[in-house]
Amino acid sequence: MEFLRPATWDEALAAKAADPSALPISGGTDVMVELNFDRHRPAALLDLNRIGELTTWERGTFEGQRGEVIRLGAAVPYSRITAELSDALPGLAIAGNTVGSPQIRNRGSVGGNLGGASPAGDAHPALLAAGRDVLVEAESVRGTRLIPIDEFYLGVKRNSLAADELIRAVRIPVADGPQTFSKIGTRNAMVIAVCAFGFALHPPTEHRALGTVGTGIGSAAPTPRRAPEAELFLTEELAERGLWHRGGLLGPAVIQRFGELAAAAASPIDDVRGSAAYRRHALAVMARRTLTWSWNEYTQSLRSAA
Repeated sequence: MEFLRPATWDEALAAKAADPSALPISGGTDVMVELNFDRHRPAALLDLNRIGELTTWERGTFEGQRGEVIRLGAAVPYSRITAELSDALPGLAIAGNTVGSPQIRNRGSVGGNLGGASPAGDAHPALLAAGRDVLVEAESVRGTRLIPIDEFYLGVKRNSLAADELIRAVRIPVADGPQTFSKIGTRNAMVIAVCAFGFALHPPTEHRALGTVGTGIGSAAPTPRRAPEAELFLTEELAERGLWHRGGLLGPAVIQRFGELAAAAASPIDDVRGSAAYRRHALAVMARRTLTWSWNEYTQSLRSAA
């Protein structure tokens, strides 16, 4: 196996162009498992650890995106996301805090999760819930592409990157409402999710006339996915009742229906971690809980502002 160790981003792109089969490695939390169990044996590894810009983030405005955005370097570890971005990206920070052990959180990254494209990746539900404006920066010697998060996942461990592309960063809108994440596992740490659910409220702002709702389902379908009917149902309910502006109780029927629609959006299977029936049940429970937590937080913020 050849080991490539570029010192700059341009060198990394050139190496990937010369050998598109070269497997990128940074934190190695997924790649090394595959190698150790001999599940995958690439001809070359492309080590990105010398490229410092991949471990930085910036906050600003970017063409084609509304409001403030966090441009998150592909190799920023989860531990730093939790420590430094819990206010700007609360859903992703909560998800990051559930990843593996402290050692894994110090190495694993959103870029690695996206590159692996596992349906059980903890970052995916939070990214989907964060909004349709989330963009993945994919770069090659041919130039840069911005891939909408909804178009990124193609199948089990398959993404829309071209063979010669590398993930440079992810652009995520700064949260303007409550965001959260919930995960079911056989224990609290060092476990792959049986299923997971991300939720976000996107209230009306100067950049968005109508409030919207974001969801993300993990480990319950061939790819991470949204629950579009649940999003539409709740978005219409909040708008029709004027709840975005005055807050108030959602009511048990609304919460129950949202959970049902979220669970219906999944396509789970039976495996060693859980049955399809259990995954659907758990998703409904997590959807109800994350909605309740987020709506209570939003209603409290309206009271405080008044």
